[in-house]
Amino acid sequence: MTFSTETSRGDPTPPTAAAAPDASTAPAAPVERSGAGRRLRRRPTRISSLHVGLIAAAIVLVLLVVFMIQNSRTVDVKFLGAHLRVSLAVAMLVAAVAGALVTGAAGTARIAQLRNTMRGRARAIDR
Repeated sequence: MTFSTETSRGDPTPPTAAAAPDASTAPAAPVERSGAGRRLRRRPTRISSLHVGLIAAAIVLVLLVVFMIQNSRTVDVKFLGAHLRVSLAVAMLVAAVAGALVTGAAGTARIAQLRNTMRGRARAIDR
C-alpha cells in the first residue's frame, strides 16, 4: 500500500482513511500524542495490569511447587527452645513468609510516618 496524502500533522495516511473515519478504525483506548503528532504508548488499564499480575503469580506458584517437591527431605529446626522436624521446603517457606511480614510491617510504619509528616506540613500551611 502506498501513502499518498498527509494529514495536517504530517502523518502519512492512506487516501481512504482520510476520507471518512468509521468506528472500526477508531482506537479502542485514548492514545496520547506529544509534540509533532508522534504516537506514544497507550496507558495500561487496570484489567491488563491485573492480567499481568495473575500470570506472574501463576509462574511464581509453579516455581514454588517445583521447589517444594525438590526439597522434601526432613530437617531438624531448633528455634527459641522449640525443636521441630519438618520438610526443608516448609521451613524455608515459613522463614520467607515471616521475613515478608516483617518487611511489610516496617514499610507500613514508614508510610504512616510520612503521612503524619505531610498532614503536619499541610496544617502549618493552612494557618
